[in-house]
Amino acid sequence: MRSLYLLLFILVISCKTNPEPEIISESKPVLGVIEKNAMVVSAREEASKIGKNILQKGGNVFDAMVATEMALAVSYPYAGNLGGGGFMVYRKANGETGAIDYREKAPLAAFKDMYLDENGDPIPEKSQLGSLAVGVPGTVAGIFEVHKKFGTLSIKELLTPVVELAKKGYVITENQGKRLNHFRELFIETNKDTILYAKEIKANDTVKNPMLAETLERIIENGRDEFYQGETAKKMVNYIQSQGGIITMEDLSKYEAKWREPVKFTYKNLNVISMSPPSSGGVCLAQIMKMIEPYELGIYGHNSLKSIQIITEAERRAYADRSFYLGDPDFVKIPVDTLISESYLSGRMKDFDLEKATLSSDLSYGSIPGYESSETTHYSIIDQFGNAISVTTTLNGAYGSKLYVPELGFFLNNEMDDFSAKPGTPNMFGLLGAEANSISPEKRMLSSMTPTLVEKDGKLWMSVGTPGGSTIITSVLQTILNVKEYGMTMQDAVNAPRFHHQWLPDVVVFEPNSFNKNILDSLKSKGYKINEEASRIIGKVDGILVLPDGSLEGGADKRGDDMAVGF
Repeated sequence: MRSLYLLLFILVISCKTNPEPEIISESKPVLGVIEKNAMVVSAREEASKIGKNILQKGGNVFDAMVATEMALAVSYPYAGNLGGGGFMVYRKANGETGAIDYREKAPLAAFKDMYLDENGDPIPEKSQLGSLAVGVPGTVAGIFEVHKKFGTLSIKELLTPVVELAKKGYVITENQGKRLNHFRELFIETNKDTILYAKEIKANDTVKNPMLAETLERIIENGRDEFYQGETAKKMVNYIQSQGGIITMEDLSKYEAKWREPVKFTYKNLNVISMSPPSSGGVCLAQIMKMIEPYELGIYGHNSLKSIQIITEAERRAYADRSFYLGDPDFVKIPVDTLISESYLSGRMKDFDLEKATLSSDLSYGSIPGYESSETTHYSIIDQFGNAISVTTTLNGAYGSKLYVPELGFFLNNEMDDFSAKPGTPNMFGLLGAEANSISPEKRMLSSMTPTLVEKDGKLWMSVGTPGGSTIITSVLQTILNVKEYGMTMQDAVNAPRFHHQWLPDVVVFEPNSFNKNILDSLKSKGYKINEEASRIIGKVDGILVLPDGSLEGGADKRGDDMAVGF
């Protein structure tokens, strides 16, 4: 069975088409974009610039969130969306913190065994492709909820530049051209017809999306209700049901984004603020960082044998707990305080031995007294007033369910695949899930998204996050450690080679051609299973670091088309 986990894991992450990362020279620090007042870092230049322009008009970080989120929906359909969902963590200039959950939900007609065959085995295609894979979208509710609570400019001011972007078009990058070509046949097969993004599109072409522009104009005119009760809602439901889906107008009208308390914890002189369930990100990040806190990683050195071992063993234990305890807090009781307590976590590392690997088969979740795709997107923003946000949003898979609503101009998510279709069975990314993440009507599926803010000595220090499915947590972790423990710049921290372990499959994945061969050989001799081929990228981190003089360094990951802009 373990070999099956590994095979499935490798099949998913080996099919990426992104270029291999450079090997970063630690002796020559590379600085990111440095600006005095404000910074936006996102997966697309167009989105970052629209967000920055909103700030320059006098808008705050929350205004910029609305515009940036929708600009990504236009220019980055791979993961930016109207038809998906996400999470945001915020810290206001006065130190107030909070989080919003606009994760998708299971439709009212969903049921626990809906993706199982007559033998009780999962049918992956059912939860990954087409209409039955779609969860009730939360993104539009999310941006309107944020705007209602914190926005200062009108929705028209925020979304008009996005409408213009959809009308005038955006230029396709080389990465985008390759991805569209890769998925073209699947687009046609899933939609039973051609769609805008199934045309012959190559790098440097300009793609215009007039139908999405019209959808956004209706949303400007009619507000949130346009998407959940209006013409847009009706067109979406009609299309989903015409393709055999189960989402209804009642599903849309009942959807609400939820304000949550973020997960907060300390690591040395840092205060970390991250996303709470139904994201597993904050809890897992807290567990890993608290488990490694007693060790002197800074002395051991970046990506040294000892550092890699300690981080890997902490990751192994946190992901074992993730699989059992975490789910939607509105449906299951989650012992967050216990899971991130020092007394619990010190016990989790007691059987760790630097001389040999812990076998994941010997390690279960600790006792207490869904497939997730990599094709997510993240953006970080700090405004001129000192407010900061970290936002991760997704359709789940690349272009979600591949189901595209022609009249509306956007893809729909395949987020239902993040549930445990059959508790105890690994999904196609190798992640195991338990009863806590089983399917239930109106339940939110578990996520690994880890939007995170960090304070140092009580002051705002960093906004960070990444796409990457199950590798999100470990990528955010290593980026924070790169700055805190190893003294890197923000740009070097996001570019540095990364590794990942998630309990099962019991393999440590390394970015290829980026790690010292002698160290990898030493790990093998201690019993670690090493794989350098399975993943061409591990995360595409976007972060902002507040420098000692108060200026901002934006680090945009070179693994993608990401861009940092500010003023």
